[in-house]
Amino acid sequence: MTKLRDLPSVEQLLQTQTAAELIARFGRPLTLTAIRSTLDEARARFKLNPEPALPSIDLILAQTESALAAWTKPTLVPVINATGVILHTNLGRAPLSAATIHAMDVVSRGYSNLEYDLEKGTRGSRLIHAESVLQKLTGAESALVVNNNASAVLLVLSALANRKRVIISRSQLVEIGGGFRVPDVMKQSGAKLVEVGTTNKVRLSDYQSAMENPTALIMRVHPSNFKIIGFTEEPELKDIVETAHQAGIFVVDDLGSGALLDTAKYGLAHEPTVQESLSAGVDVVCFSGDKLLGGPQAGIIVGKKVLIDKIKKHPLARAVRADKVCLAGISATLLHYLKDDAEREIPIWKMMSLTLKQVKGRAEAWKNELGQGNVVEGESTVGGGSLPGESFKTYLLSLEVKSPDKFLKKLRKQHPPIIARTENDKVLLDPRTVLPEQEGALLVGLKNALK
Repeated sequence: MTKLRDLPSVEQLLQTQTAAELIARFGRPLTLTAIRSTLDEARARFKLNPEPALPSIDLILAQTESALAAWTKPTLVPVINATGVILHTNLGRAPLSAATIHAMDVVSRGYSNLEYDLEKGTRGSRLIHAESVLQKLTGAESALVVNNNASAVLLVLSALANRKRVIISRSQLVEIGGGFRVPDVMKQSGAKLVEVGTTNKVRLSDYQSAMENPTALIMRVHPSNFKIIGFTEEPELKDIVETAHQAGIFVVDDLGSGALLDTAKYGLAHEPTVQESLSAGVDVVCFSGDKLLGGPQAGIIVGKKVLIDKIKKHPLARAVRADKVCLAGISATLLHYLKDDAEREIPIWKMMSLTLKQVKGRAEAWKNELGQGNVVEGESTVGGGSLPGESFKTYLLSLEVKSPDKFLKKLRKQHPPIIARTENDKVLLDPRTVLPEQEGALLVGLKNALK
């Protein structure tokens, strides 16, 4: 009669060659934990049903290996974006340029002069590393990089408007991804929210009336993830700035998407640029590093030196500061704009500047390689909370399969996973957002899924 004591002991299992190999791969402590867990599961099953034979040593070790593989499998993995959404928030937004990846790799491999002045041989400041590039690129007097744009806005308001009034249009009280709401962040900063105008209409006179009481800031939030159309009115930024400055009030512009190039060049609506805000006289501009800038996640603050200096000294600045890898990556990305090679080197701008002929050629090459499918016209979008409602023409590989949902699931199980979309019971793949170096893996994954 089979008894629980017939199960091999932990020590017996550790004496095997398989266990030695698992220890070499996963380390002794984790392997021990996995063996004990596997034995505990075997005991629990036996107590519920003692009829089946106890697992063999080989089976126990195989189950242990499966557990170890599952425990150590990374949850964050590269995927192939065939959706046609260039800045896909769920897929990590902007892919990085080769120079940006290289800069981040080099600085993370060892020590760096993050906070060390090589000239003086004394302690330095991490705040200088991207500042000079931003000054040259935007014409701003000063600049600061933090870990994301939400924290940039929170820091600016905390440093410049704690317990003070901040005027903002009702049309700009937006919510972005993850439930982040402008009114909530203003409240968190200690600023006193003063709403002016209506949802669809705000006039310069609304701002002027609100400025009759002592006010620290006027804040403009660019509604980058939605549009208000129809019966609308909004004063020009330069007029808001002029009116505010006459009253001795500073203006902060939260641009969000961080465009440094004119998106209208690619057949899209014009997205307000950082340079335009500064030219309009805005005192502080905040924007993202990983949206239309095309770099790693960061929040960037540029503007008047007297204000940026105050922001840098605020205690919250340390809590949201950027690390060495982010600073290296942002600096390398910004250099592309400074050297006028952003279109050639930054992946999102390369995607936007692809001609229809180039996109169609790639879709046709995929069709020929697979021996099935159709090349059809379609739409790509920018995404990432930028240019809402805007799209531009593309060509898609359309696949007709028995169950589109099941096929998408098969694609997600490939290595690397492939993310596509469906429309009218067809699976659609957009070459615009598939990186050239991923095409081989894409075709292998498609062939596997089509079998």
